Amino acid sequence: MKIITCYKLVPEEQDIAVTADGSLDTNKAAPKINPFDLCAVEAGVAIKGLVDGASITAMSVGGKALENPKARKDILSRGPDDLTVIVDEKFEQLLPHQTARVLMAAAQKNGFDLILCGDGSGDLYAQQVGVQLGELLGVANINAVSKIISAEPGKLTVERSLDDEVEVLEVTLPAVISVSADINEPTIPSMKTILAAAKKPVTSLSASDIELSEFPALVELVSVIAPEQKARQKIIIEGDDEQQIAQFAEHLRKALN
Repeated sequence: MKIITCYKLVPEEQDIAVTADGSLDTNKAAPKINPFDLCAVEAGVAIKGLVDGASITAMSVGGKALENPKARKDILSRGPDDLTVIVDEKFEQLLPHQTARVLMAAAQKNGFDLILCGDGSGDLYAQQVGVQLGELLGVANINAVSKIISAEPGKLTVERSLDDEVEVLEVTLPAVISVSADINEPTIPSMKTILAAAKKPVTSLSASDIELSEFPALVELVSVIAPEQKARQKIIIEGDDEQQIAQFAEHLRKALN
């Protein structure tokens, strides 16, 4: 089984600055692996342990940050056998439908049985890449997967929790699966795995290498701004009888309206 685990580098949240006009300044924010994608990588490692001969390729799309040796070692230390990055300046700030198209072209070139994605990313959290990737590839596609029940060549059984029920689904491969953050707790790499990661193979591709056609102009990102901050009212209600509860509810009603 050939498994691809997709991941994205996102800015470190604590280093993002908000400017006077509300726009976000990420110049001093170091890139890190999207936390939701770490769950996808961990799920890939678990599936590999269930299927003899399975292999994992980590895959990412982006700009120059993907060339950072530390970032490459970080993802490879978490279980993938090798890494494929598609690097180009025009891939620096892709929207979900664009990312899905690049991953589609790279996945077709690499070959795959199963592609694993996180449900969203720590920056846009559009929850669209995995869904659109499956559609573009024309394969089975399931999101919000919260548990891998079993895996065998050509077939995967998964579980996902909905609002009022739990679904158990059997998926015929090839497929694209988007996992929720509830599926696992990503393992912290040991020093041994970090050192071993430096010896794993890395393939760097450009847009021309994957023969990617132009992106369709489906949507345009207009702006990303922080929500307006409001001063705290500092209203304190003491007591827990019906009158105080009514006062509390009234203040909530006014705040929401």
